[in-house]
Formats: sequence, structure tokens, C-alpha cells
Amino acid sequence: MKRFWKDVGVSEVAGGFSVTLDGCALKTQGNRAQVVPLRPLAEALAAEWAAQGETIDPSGFVLRDLADMAIDVIAEDRKTTIASLLRYAETDTLCYRAEVDEPLHARQLELWEPLLLAAEARWDVHFERISGVIHRPQAPATLARLKAVLEAKDTFALSALATLTPLSASLMVGLAALEGGADARQLWTAAELEEDWQAELWGRDEEAEARRAKRFAAFVAAMDFAKLA
Repeated sequence: MKRFWKDVGVSEVAGGFSVTLDGCALKTQGNRAQVVPLRPLAEALAAEWAAQGETIDPSGFVLRDLADMAIDVIAEDRKTTIASLLRYAETDTLCYRAEVDEPLHARQLELWEPLLLAAEARWDVHFERISGVIHRPQAPATLARLKAVLEAKDTFALSALATLTPLSASLMVGLAALEGGADARQLWTAAELEEDWQAELWGRDEEAEARRAKRFAAFVAAMDFAKLA
């Protein structure tokens, strides 16, 4: 599709801010008014439109897609999104470690344990740590507390989490990414620990590295989206 607009702007509207193309307010891909809560996010969305060339590149609308997900999908059915995120807490990657006498366990302890301890202190919960792959359920009280944490998030934060959590295979990493001062590289290193370990043992694959770079870019974009919103 060819570019069909000249001017990109931001307007204050009822309930927040909206991007305008040649003075017309945008709608979401689901045909709803695309209204975001804060001007910095609207300006970032506008920047995506302004950066487009003569031919539209859909991959350049990462923040728009996250905003549309918040408005079109999550706002319409928060319960489904929260239930999907909670399933990651039930089998969170950070809780499943190698056997204690294996070298990988020491690396997991170094990178994962501080994140789990911080989460336990933040929300007054306890996580079961498991050596091996046999499932062990988390305590009902822990899952109930995390459900309450998710229910307190607005739709835009949940949209960010819906990207951050699957990418890291960890709700704890996803939630940590929403905290002020969160370090994207540090969190991604924790999330990719096992893949990095395998790469150290067997070497790195160029295609796998390219996929990893794309996933990290998506992770950073979701973090940026959450901060802007």
C-alpha cells in the first residue's frame, strides 16, 4: 500500500490523545477510536507513521499494534488475557532448574534467583523451585496474589505483558520489565540463559541469532510501550 497522508499530528481528545493523519483521528485495526492515555505514547505512535516511506511497511508499527491489542482485544476481555498470563506463573521458567550438581544450575542460581527473590519480596509470595522438568504446582495463595497483581494492571500494561511474558517464557520476567528502572538487557540475558548455555556448548547459529535479535527488539519495544503508557 502506498503512503496516503502528508501530515502526522497528535490531538487531545476525550479520554486521552489520538494520532491524526492530515487532521483525521486514527482508528484501531478493529475500527475503534485509537485513544491512548498519555501524550508521550501518542507522540511515539505518531513517529511510527511519520517514519513510513512511500510504501507502507507494516513491520514499522510495533507500538501501534500493542495499542490496538489493548483497545481491541484486552479491553474487551481482560479475563482471558489474565488467565493466559497466569499459566506462565504456574510453570515459570525461572522456577525450573537443572540438577543441583550440574554446572548449569549455578548459572541459573546466579541469574534467576535474584529475580525470584525480588518478586517474592515485592508481592509477599513464595515460589517453588524445581530441579528437573517434572511439574510441581505453585501454591494457590501465590497464584491468587499474582492474579490480583494482574487484575490491578491497566489494559495497556497487560498488552505489554502479553508480549513480554511469552517472549521470556516467564511472568516474573514480564512483570519485572514493567518496574521503573528495569534493565532490558539484564532481563533478556536471564530469559535467554538456557539458549545461551547451549550456544556456548555447541556454537551459535546465524539464523538463530537473527531470530533472537528480532525477539529482543520486540521485548524492548514492549518495555518502551509500557513506560510510555
